[in-house]
Amino acid sequence: MRLFAWSWCLLGLALGATPSWGAHAYAQFGDVKYPPGFTHFSYVNPAAPKGGEIRMVPPTRPTNFDKFNPFTLKGTAPYGLSSLMFESLLTGNSEEPTTAYGLLAEDVEVAPDKLSATFRLHPKARFNDGSPVLAVDVLHSFNTLISKLAAPQFRTIYAEVKGVRALGERTVRFDFANPNAELPLVVGGMAIFSRTWGAGKAFDQVISEVPIASGPYKPASQRLGRDITYVRDPAYWGAELPVRKGQFNFDRVTFKIYLDETSRFEGLKAGEYDFMREFSSRNWARQYTGKQFDSGDLKKRAFANRNPGDFQGYVFNTRKDKFKDVRVRQAIGLAMDFEWLNRQLFYGIYTRVQGYFPNSEFHAEGLPRPDELALLEPLRAKLRPEVFGPALISPSTAPPSSLRENLRKARDLLADAGWTYRDGALRNAANEAFTIEFLNDQPSLIRVATPFQGALQKLGIEMRFRTVDFSLSQQRMDNFDFEMTTRRLPGSTAPGGELFDLFGSMAAETSGSANIWGIADPAVDALVGKVVSAKTRPELATAMRALDRVLSHGHYSIPQYYGNAFLIGYRPGPFVLPDTIPPYYQADTWAMSTWWASPTNK
Repeated sequence: MRLFAWSWCLLGLALGATPSWGAHAYAQFGDVKYPPGFTHFSYVNPAAPKGGEIRMVPPTRPTNFDKFNPFTLKGTAPYGLSSLMFESLLTGNSEEPTTAYGLLAEDVEVAPDKLSATFRLHPKARFNDGSPVLAVDVLHSFNTLISKLAAPQFRTIYAEVKGVRALGERTVRFDFANPNAELPLVVGGMAIFSRTWGAGKAFDQVISEVPIASGPYKPASQRLGRDITYVRDPAYWGAELPVRKGQFNFDRVTFKIYLDETSRFEGLKAGEYDFMREFSSRNWARQYTGKQFDSGDLKKRAFANRNPGDFQGYVFNTRKDKFKDVRVRQAIGLAMDFEWLNRQLFYGIYTRVQGYFPNSEFHAEGLPRPDELALLEPLRAKLRPEVFGPALISPSTAPPSSLRENLRKARDLLADAGWTYRDGALRNAANEAFTIEFLNDQPSLIRVATPFQGALQKLGIEMRFRTVDFSLSQQRMDNFDFEMTTRRLPGSTAPGGELFDLFGSMAAETSGSANIWGIADPAVDALVGKVVSAKTRPELATAMRALDRVLSHGHYSIPQYYGNAFLIGYRPGPFVLPDTIPPYYQADTWAMSTWWASPTNK
């Protein structure tokens, strides 16, 4: 469920607003590229033929799916369901981080005081059962998502929406608690579904019913299970819209599930599917070779992008007593030797993560600038003094530093926090040994984490791996039933209200929220508030850098590494790629929405 919420943000759906009325588009900072009457986005082929099939594997952790409802907490929905079936009032693109254009809504009007936004629905908008998309469906979607029957993060995302009213059959108005410039397009990015979907059932019991939604695809089968195929709806209402022209060209989109890396890669070589994003540098360097790659039947390519770097790191559950002291968390972070990992295991292709928003204008560097200090000074009493010094840099073992020296620093920090080595283990005043259970649903991760485990052992800390399948891991994460784990957060070009669900105090105790760290810090809440209330892009960047400083100096995570390109293995024969690669995109959504079938793939 957390992945679903982030995927909408990455598609540009959680955006801000600028004063404009009756507009075909809405921009957070006034930078609309495409004028009224535009025909298509520049990175698509408007004449792309329809037909053929693309077969992929999900970039997320593999698991069977046991429901068709992606909005409830319990269970797992199939990959691709949200982006292929559900639509919203407005939609973003892969060029403009903070601009959205009309989709289900043909225009949007924001009140001068920014306390409401009114959307007029497109008269041709239809659900996949042929029924029109009406204001009552928008009301139903909103009220359902903020109810206790839906996953709790939606109540966080829409917390500042006072209510929604139908002003006519196809006109709907959202009222806001505060004049927050982001809110009109936060609600504009909300998924809309028919009020008849699962009618007669409580929403959390709507499980096997295929969604009645307005997107371009439907599942080929109503069976729950492992693999899933979506078929293009020939009656899709929006095919000729400017925001859809040249997109969603395949008749069939299939996602295949493999429960281990070996069988997944063998499936690519055997022709069982056509497209895979590789996350392992070792696999990329050693497996993507041989006759099929030499002949061109298979291709490996690093697709460049301008996306902010993903955050990836080991995560502490600060709800646990052993991790409440920041000195303990800092000490454990000193035990990770990225330089050795990159040299020995990663073939030197990764970059160390610095902060929570790497490779972006939101990353804090050096001393706070005057504009950052203006935000931080009022919070000084709530902040660690280090926040006002240089931005935190992840520990290094590059000379003159070394792992040995870092472990000495860690030992001193642990002693200051009341943990000393005796009787064969690191112990506290109650003589309890320091142990860590590392929750893991990726067997391949153990190879990477074992050197970290060995360094911790030198400090007297025993780390045990608890490897479980994805569904059990998801259940435990939803209930915050873990001590440490690993987490990847895709970078965002347009951060906003979703940060409350990631880092906000209210989300810290809300089961199923994305705040798995348990961060409950009024200073963090205040800075997230500054992010979502920013009126210009520079204001947004300033607030994000200040937030990055506070989060980094909280040592809630141990930053790992990221790559600055998508590593893709694919079968080039069946496909034609657009001439233009957009700057901001996710590899799988870009491929399934803008590629098209070659004449041999019909």
